[in-house]
Amino acid sequence: MFVFSVKPFFSVLLVSLSLLFLLVLLSPPSLLSQIPISGGEVVGIWNVRRLVEWRPCNWWLQGQQTALPLETNGYIRVDCYGGLNQMRRDFCDGVGIARLLNATLVLPKFEVASYWNETSGFADVYDVDYFIQHMNGFVKVVKELPPEVASKEPVPVDCSKRKGQFDYVESVLPSLLQHKYISITPAMSQRRDRYPLYAKAALCQACYKALRLSRSLEMKASELLEAIPKPFLSLHLRFEPDMVAYSQCEYKGLSPASMKAIEEAQIDRKPWTGDLARIWRLRGKCPLTPNETAVVLESLSIPPTTNIYLAAGDGLMEMEGLTETYANIFTKSSLLSREDFTNMHGNTKAALDYYVSINSDSYVATYFGNMDKMVAAMRAFKGLYKTLFLSRRGFAELTSKGLRGKELMAALWKVHRDDFAIGRGSALPECFCEFKL
Repeated sequence: MFVFSVKPFFSVLLVSLSLLFLLVLLSPPSLLSQIPISGGEVVGIWNVRRLVEWRPCNWWLQGQQTALPLETNGYIRVDCYGGLNQMRRDFCDGVGIARLLNATLVLPKFEVASYWNETSGFADVYDVDYFIQHMNGFVKVVKELPPEVASKEPVPVDCSKRKGQFDYVESVLPSLLQHKYISITPAMSQRRDRYPLYAKAALCQACYKALRLSRSLEMKASELLEAIPKPFLSLHLRFEPDMVAYSQCEYKGLSPASMKAIEEAQIDRKPWTGDLARIWRLRGKCPLTPNETAVVLESLSIPPTTNIYLAAGDGLMEMEGLTETYANIFTKSSLLSREDFTNMHGNTKAALDYYVSINSDSYVATYFGNMDKMVAAMRAFKGLYKTLFLSRRGFAELTSKGLRGKELMAALWKVHRDDFAIGRGSALPECFCEFKL
């Protein structure tokens, strides 16, 4: 007969559990937080404690403005090209340059581009009077040129290689003084950190306080925002044929219709193949597919019942990969009247996406383009910090190692938890300062 003593058994069990509990308490936080579980409940990405926040710098919001000179050196028109948010970025840079050169700013020229299905100008998108009023004291702005200048076209000045303060003073100012009316398109690789504070303040004021949608467009955007079920996540998804073609990435398992659309958009930009394709993907150059996006969102414990507003252009491919997991998807075309939607051009559609995204409960971007940078910075300006950029590089590296299922989910969680905690990519450093929490 086997005799089993209950008392010693419970003593050993109690000691073992105590040691296990102590081991868990003493474990490094980085190991504990690889699995998003707390107290038996799943922890969502928005519950992660942030270590830093980006907020508008005090030198800009509360600093003493440098008085504008009494005499202007001439007039500058900023010529803007591309999508709305690229043009917005270029115009903001142009405001800083105009202040740097003590020039008077003329309302910008927005490109009329058939590619973007675009005919709207600056005044069709933004409130001109509001802009002029809120730039008072930062830079001189005029709606109309004086008669002696109005009769001629501006002299174009190449700014493609200009980066900092002295580049513009040495190379652009002489043309401004000579011709009195010039047009510029700021270089993409601006070194705004080299500007004096008064020029940077003008740039920041323009970008985050003075540019407001026109009244009619803001009313339409407000109606759209009101129509979206709350709370909601705004998702900027980039998987259109032209975007994929531009990336030069290889994708397997796409539908024949998607492959055909990509091939038609490629023209002479053929995708990388072999080792080059693998290296390109590991560098994070390839847009996430809707299915890959759904996998990452799941790893972040974003519930399948989440209301998602799709801030995206027309022609998204492979959407079944997202909607199979997240069914509550809302778009401009589904919420606006058919007449409103068909009468809108590229800039006005992009303006609606921007407005909804800066006012959403949370914002997730699958890319890091001009819209994402502007939206993230404006959300930081408004004190909204549920903003995250999905890591294409992280996804590529983890899947290339063969991670799948729960292993992949845990690893994706850790990558994005760290990014969210430090506020990676959440604001433009020229206008925002880092605050440790």
